Amino acid sequence: MQVRFLILHSMTFVLLFSFDNYIDANLRMMQLQEEGISCWLKDENSATISPYLANSIGGIKLMVPEIQKERAADLLRTMINKEKENKACPHCGSLNVEYIVTIRSSSNWLAAIFSLVRGNNAMSANKMYHCFDCAHEFDMLPAEKKSV
Repeated sequence: MQVRFLILHSMTFVLLFSFDNYIDANLRMMQLQEEGISCWLKDENSATISPYLANSIGGIKLMVPEIQKERAADLLRTMINKEKENKACPHCGSLNVEYIVTIRSSSNWLAAIFSLVRGNNAMSANKMYHCFDCAHEFDMLPAEKKSV
């Protein structure tokens, strides 16, 4: 165990990718570790305990050894592309789709105004899939509708 620590300690780690939530960060880290990439998450605790600070510290950073960066980047790119294949827009078929927070509905705005009046700074929002090519928004992916 001490030999492994000495080897990892002497490696130079570099930033591979930055995440805005700990679930995605840990999932990708574990997938890379399964492929033999030595990696760790920087600023995970800070961003998880104080999510409002996550953007100011640059999110949760996936760190990999410099000598494994190219292979890790290829693996991560493949993982992300594979995931995107399952998120095609039902309106236009584009893969440029993300799961985002939206406050567009009137009920969300009313809840936000009510929470401000009460002195609560929390803003109500829904999560939806958004296509960045045709601007279509939808609640579930076609694959999710079949399984429900």
